[in-house]
Amino acid sequence: MQEAAEKARVLLESLPYMREFSGQTVVIKYGGSAMIEERLKQSFALNVVLLKYIGINPVIVHGGGPQIGKMLTQLGIDSDFKQGLRVTDSATMDVVEMVLVGKVNKEIVNLINQSGGLAVGLSGKDGRLIEAEKMEMVLSKKDAPPEIIDLGRVGEVRCIRTMLLDSLQQRGFIPIIAPVGVDEEGYTYNINADDVTAAVAEALEAKRMILLTDVEGVMAGETLLSSLSRREAVRAIEEEEIQGGMIPKVKCCLEAVESGVDKTHIIDGRVENSILLEMFTNAGIGTEIVP
Repeated sequence: MQEAAEKARVLLESLPYMREFSGQTVVIKYGGSAMIEERLKQSFALNVVLLKYIGINPVIVHGGGPQIGKMLTQLGIDSDFKQGLRVTDSATMDVVEMVLVGKVNKEIVNLINQSGGLAVGLSGKDGRLIEAEKMEMVLSKKDAPPEIIDLGRVGEVRCIRTMLLDSLQQRGFIPIIAPVGVDEEGYTYNINADDVTAAVAEALEAKRMILLTDVEGVMAGETLLSSLSRREAVRAIEEEEIQGGMIPKVKCCLEAVESGVDKTHIIDGRVENSILLEMFTNAGIGTEIVP
């Protein structure tokens, strides 16, 4: 009886949040351990299906860097990185597209379908969903001219066309997006999944954007920062309280809130049911960044 009462209490605590999010869009970046460990994969899929069943519209953007690296190694293709970005020539781009669109994307679609949802896999080529342009990287050098680095087929989002996403959502489908874009001339580009997530959230006027990571959230030393305003996040970056790989993730969140997303979240995907815990409990589990 006590266990049943606790379950009822949890459901009642969730009710105001379910009411708030009903009919709204939530864009989720899926990556890290949550894409690898079987129990976390199942937890993620069930979380997404539950969101759909209670009237929320989840849209998933996924990564796949480790899977791409593994396939390139198997094929004997060397990987070169500049400032954390994979230099992507034509041969590498073929592998990136094959892995992201043909393998990883379809595995996620199947996982969600097997969990009771109706998922559809997409890349930026479908309905010209993600229009891209070549990324230009310029490195400033002290006492020397700036260095221009050619990253090959690494792109940036130019625009998101939402017509296909709107149509799928209206018919009860869950879109699963691989971060591969195409430019006006038909060239394919590999795009950072966090950047695609922010662009999709902005285009869909999403209520929430969630980035699944392999850390607790934004940390100040050993302390988890449960909430940051835009001003606090900018100051933390400037004062180097936020460092390393967390900087681009926070910047993606800032871009999203500046474009109208109510809140963004950086959460630990290694925790089972992390999406539900962040969205439907008073305490949450990660870091929220708000306007």
